[in-house]
Amino acid sequence: MYTEERLKNLYRHQRVALFLDIQNLYYSARDSFNRKVNFERVLDKVLNDRVLVRAIAYLVRLHGVDQKGFINTLKHIGYQVRVKEPKVFKRLDENGNLWTTVKADWDMGIAMDAISLAEKIDVAILASGDGDFVDLVRYLHTKGVKVEIAAFKQTAAKELVEIADEFIDLTSFGEDIFL
Repeated sequence: MYTEERLKNLYRHQRVALFLDIQNLYYSARDSFNRKVNFERVLDKVLNDRVLVRAIAYLVRLHGVDQKGFINTLKHIGYQVRVKEPKVFKRLDENGNLWTTVKADWDMGIAMDAISLAEKIDVAILASGDGDFVDLVRYLHTKGVKVEIAAFKQTAAKELVEIADEFIDLTSFGEDIFL
């Protein structure tokens, strides 16, 4: 029979990679709780004393916002930070009106990084509630990788929660997870 302490010791040697979708968690916390996320505590709580192989934070550069301090803070905490410029598409509609669309997400980059690290890790933690990651979770399972989803239950896609080996509801950490 395994006690909680013995299970914790078994899991302590798991090699873990965290893939942090900054925008997803930021907007979920802002819209649901009117709060900001403490990304240092997210890393600490979801890692849970296991072996960190890599923590990658994915950030979209916001036009007119100086994000250097935030990026430096993430690096200091231990995240490798990837920054993407948003793509701006302009088109004319049938009436000659100009429409501007901005596209900026890291779904493909997160998927590529998770796939490339799959052979080096036991556990992939996707810190995102984005349902677009369901196929990535399925693929990682075929490689023998345990997938944990860390997100706010209120905004996490149901199908993502269901397919995960474990769902970590960030609200379960209470005030510890917020700034």
